[in-house]
Amino acid sequence: MKVKKNIAISDTGFVFDPSTGDSYTLNSTGLEIVQMIKSGLNNDEIKEAMTHRYDVDAHSFERYFMDFLGMLKNMQLVTNNEE
Repeated sequence: MKVKKNIAISDTGFVFDPSTGDSYTLNSTGLEIVQMIKSGLNNDEIKEAMTHRYDVDAHSFERYFMDFLGMLKNMQLVTNNEE
């Protein structure tokens, strides 16, 4: 999973897609996850980091994480690594 190259993300969580003109706001946790995706971490590495950092079990995090990734894909902010 990769964040599309043309997507602009501010340090405060403001996301702008210049190809569509759409903008979004991420909360601090969403921003942290997107930054991990941008840095090249895979899903397992992100899950490990987040469950270690926050008081959440791996199963619960994975469920919310998959929902979040689905939302990012739906908004066309991320692509598969092969693309």
